[in-house]
Amino acid sequence: MPMNEGRVSSSFRDPSGFVFRRDGVHLRQVNLTYQDEYDLLLRSGLYENLVNDELLVSHRETKARSPKPSLAYKILQPDPITTISHPYEWCFSQLKDAARLTLKIQKRALNRGMSLKDCSAYNIQFEKGRPVLIDTLSFESYAEGSPWVAYRQFCQHFLAPLALMSHTDVRLSQLLRVYIDGVPLDLAGRLLPPRTRAILPLLVHLHLHAAAQKRYARARVAEASRGRRMSKTSLLGLIDDLRRAVENLRWKPTSTSWLDYYDTHAYAPETLADKRALVDEFVASVQPKRVWDLGANTGLFSRLASDRGIPTVAFDLDPGAVELNYLECISKGEKNLLPLVLDLTNPSPSLGWNNQERASFFERGPVEMVVALALVHHLAISNNVPLADLAGFFGRLGRWLVVEFVPKEDPQVARLLANRKDIFPEYTSEAFEKTFSQVFTIHRAEPLRGSGRRIYLMEQTGDPAVA
Repeated sequence: MPMNEGRVSSSFRDPSGFVFRRDGVHLRQVNLTYQDEYDLLLRSGLYENLVNDELLVSHRETKARSPKPSLAYKILQPDPITTISHPYEWCFSQLKDAARLTLKIQKRALNRGMSLKDCSAYNIQFEKGRPVLIDTLSFESYAEGSPWVAYRQFCQHFLAPLALMSHTDVRLSQLLRVYIDGVPLDLAGRLLPPRTRAILPLLVHLHLHAAAQKRYARARVAEASRGRRMSKTSLLGLIDDLRRAVENLRWKPTSTSWLDYYDTHAYAPETLADKRALVDEFVASVQPKRVWDLGANTGLFSRLASDRGIPTVAFDLDPGAVELNYLECISKGEKNLLPLVLDLTNPSPSLGWNNQERASFFERGPVEMVVALALVHHLAISNNVPLADLAGFFGRLGRWLVVEFVPKEDPQVARLLANRKDIFPEYTSEAFEKTFSQVFTIHRAEPLRGSGRRIYLMEQTGDPAVA
């Protein structure tokens, strides 16, 4: 999502309004066509109710200049979101919490004469440790007897991927990266094991729903619409049934080499303590406004920044590590840490219409500080990424870099080389420092006690513009 002035590239689907930037601030235009629904949202008390309970992002009305004044009814300035994330970057419990929020909002809307007209997972973001709806224009007035027009979208964006993650493989959340309008229900039905047909909510809302979609796709519009009236009581029952379906979906991380990494690998107690002290010292000395921790595992070192009140994103490849990290954030009420699933060798690209609808990993940076601990050897040796490419990669992401170099003599590197030929003669501490010095100024290079590892504090040459 390019950060240019004017309409935000992802905001084009809804005729009710759009998001645009003016003087570096995100604003939302409410079009004249949405005037009645917007007024009802405020008059019914729904907006105040949701904002007071931190379920909907708050806004204030402003006199900012509209890019399309002939269409404008109101211009809103929503509270900013610290970090934009995408559903395919969420762990299981994050997607589940986003689904819970959506259903909770829909139930409250119905009780105040409104209904969600769409249920896109992209309308949910995580702010201050909890999910929040960011699209003020997602509501429409409710008429008795009307079906829920966003029912299919809820099933595709939330129920189907959650069911696949729970019953098939947690990595199938990445289907949301391929199908940004939600996982097709017929595809979900084929990927789910046959036993899920014995689970009534999944039978009804996924398997039979997919069959009905296929049947009505061949029917005339009038025939497909016949008999679709639904009382408010039935609609509330549908919401409760979907809530139970979501609640009954569970996934528990199994033990991997990453989940118990700090307990079983790499660090003697004095080495780990030394590492924590040095990283904490570096964060305190720089005092960055935002931090990205790459390869964060369960967030042990991420919290050295977030506990200081610094908004921190903890990226990791392992869905289990991210799940445990997120659950710890929830249990402790942490507001400054956002765990996300990300493969650094294949980071989130620009997706959607015109390749601009969903922002890439790089487009959401740079930040003031990047942390990359026990990561370089995995990228350089496991993935054959040259040191020069790594230096350039980190240089694109932030001004300051806290990075750890693990030498070949280290048991972790020995493990990586155990079953392959050593084709990395340039993987040395001397070559690392020389290569990274072409992009960064090395301010500190501190050895870790009890190991041959070093922790570096570097500053990018050229001082990149920080988003």
